[in-house]
Amino acid sequence: MCQCTLCLMDFHFHFLFVFQLKVVAIDGNLQVTNQSNVQFDSDLPEFRTQGGVHIHEDRLTVTSPVHMWVKALDLILEKMKNAGFDFSNVKALSGSGQQHGSVYWRKGARQALQHLDPGRDLHSMLQGSFAVQDSPVWMDSSTTEQCQCLESAVGGAQQLADITGSRAYERFTGNQIAKIHQFQTDKYNETERISLVSSFAASLFLGDYAAIDYSDGSGMNLMDIFTKKWSQPCLNATAPQLAEKLKEPKPSTAVLGSVSPYFIERFGFPEDCKVVAFTGDNPGKVTNMYVKVSLGTSDTVFLWIKEPRPTVEGHIFCNPVDCHSYMALICYKNGSLTRERIRNECAEGSWEGFSRALRSVPIGNNGNIGIYFDAMEITPPAVGVHRFDKHGRRVGRSFIGSFMILFYFYRLCNVFTCKPYEYLNLFSSLQVLSDVFNAPVYTIDVANSACLGGAYRAMHECARESVRARVCVRECVCENVCYCSLWVISEGSFFFFYEFFFSCESLFWSDYQICDLDRLRSV
Repeated sequence: MCQCTLCLMDFHFHFLFVFQLKVVAIDGNLQVTNQSNVQFDSDLPEFRTQGGVHIHEDRLTVTSPVHMWVKALDLILEKMKNAGFDFSNVKALSGSGQQHGSVYWRKGARQALQHLDPGRDLHSMLQGSFAVQDSPVWMDSSTTEQCQCLESAVGGAQQLADITGSRAYERFTGNQIAKIHQFQTDKYNETERISLVSSFAASLFLGDYAAIDYSDGSGMNLMDIFTKKWSQPCLNATAPQLAEKLKEPKPSTAVLGSVSPYFIERFGFPEDCKVVAFTGDNPGKVTNMYVKVSLGTSDTVFLWIKEPRPTVEGHIFCNPVDCHSYMALICYKNGSLTRERIRNECAEGSWEGFSRALRSVPIGNNGNIGIYFDAMEITPPAVGVHRFDKHGRRVGRSFIGSFMILFYFYRLCNVFTCKPYEYLNLFSSLQVLSDVFNAPVYTIDVANSACLGGAYRAMHECARESVRARVCVRECVCENVCYCSLWVISEGSFFFFYEFFFSCESLFWSDYQICDLDRLRSV
């Protein structure tokens, strides 16, 4: 293996599609040399998770056992060691964790991190290190009350977005912290440090508490995205002594230090192996791409922007690559699972048959639009199946509506001059997406884009002084393959009924303007 191997540890565990710990190693030319994973459900059955999480009886509270994550790291490193992976060649590592999830370190945990015994597993030494055993994760939607309190404290949803880049969202970390302080006060008081999943993972490698990075910190409803410091009004509205438990965030490009002696002695990492700040899984997918769409368990569109204009729809995060830029993002819950349901109904479970059906209709589907929300959506807060013909009448099947919503956010940000480098997980939908965005679609040939993006960041920051490293990263990131060409737009195509689509959306939007707790419980 090349002496300039870089290894990315990626804590990337999303419900169903990505319920695992993944590792990608790349060499000095950014070629992937090793990949490995641990499936939480099957490889760690003792934690009894489904999709890596526990869904509680109220169907709103969703958590993951923090010890499962620690044990997964033990397992994957031993797996790589037994397979002959040479850790001594690793020059830098970074990673990404699911956004919004939080970890609560008990008082005295820092001492445990700093004095790890290389003869023992991590999970056995950190058994007593967490005040909260089950960490709230991004799927949790149980904090509606806390969201309302936070918005009221700062003057409203738009005012909160103007500070933190987003209105209050149930899954955002600040609101989860407020709930824990309110209902588990003793555990909050036992906590000496609160980490995001990303900074928690980095802490394990450092052997000390790692700072939250700017980009992942943007998804907490707590950080001023312009000053890149915690917002005091937001902290005051969330919980007492919170600034002391969070400490100051750092740039996503920061080198936090060298790997802990534990990993040097137990696995053979070199003493000068650098730990680059870990970030969230969504920011981890943003490398040198200007517009990016990810179709997974949730559907997400990312935009690289210079001048953010926060609204109550979507999010503005600090850019994980360029500290002077920002990343606009909007996420929809109803992604791959909804598409799979439609595929099963319409094409007998066959993606090939599904693709044939998509190709059998003209661009624009004769004006028919379908919007499918199997679960209560984030934006708009609506549920159900809504299908319309070109006259606004409810009709049968249509597939393009979800992509139209993605385009709507794209249009709001006024970024038509950006290059559409897009990463997609569902090959049969690429042409539809190309038609909707009126742009060619590009793909990359590595599935784990958050892993790969983090590995690029590790190399870039490790060798920041090297022009060769920066050029290498830029060239490799831009080696995307154009999968779908732009079709000629005609009167019957998507541009013809963009405004019509949004008028159809308004027919059901008004029914869900207030998304209260009782309605969520009924979904």
